[in-house]
Amino acid sequence: MDKKHTLDAMSALAHEGRLDVFRLLVRAAPQGMYAGDIAAALDVRANTLSANLTILSNAGLVEGEREGRNIRYRADMDAMRGMLAFLLEDCCGGSPELCQPVLDEIACRC
Repeated sequence: MDKKHTLDAMSALAHEGRLDVFRLLVRAAPQGMYAGDIAAALDVRANTLSANLTILSNAGLVEGEREGRNIRYRADMDAMRGMLAFLLEDCCGGSPELCQPVLDEIACRC
């Protein structure tokens, strides 16, 4: 992930409601959740959730897949790992391989 995409993702997550949605979808990975189930779990109105999902989707953090009349939303775990890799790229005194175990652990949980 490059700087612009990382900034877009971080901007999308810099909102309490969107962060809650993203974290819920991360917990629900890999199967994801329907919009109605997300709204119920977080006790948010449908129109508010729709706006938040649109922003997260535009930032590349969430994907929606139509299943009949419903849309199942999933956190894009590759995008999340890409953002974390970008943030950790210059860590550990110029030895990013020292941070690789953190990224590997995240990859194994999904």
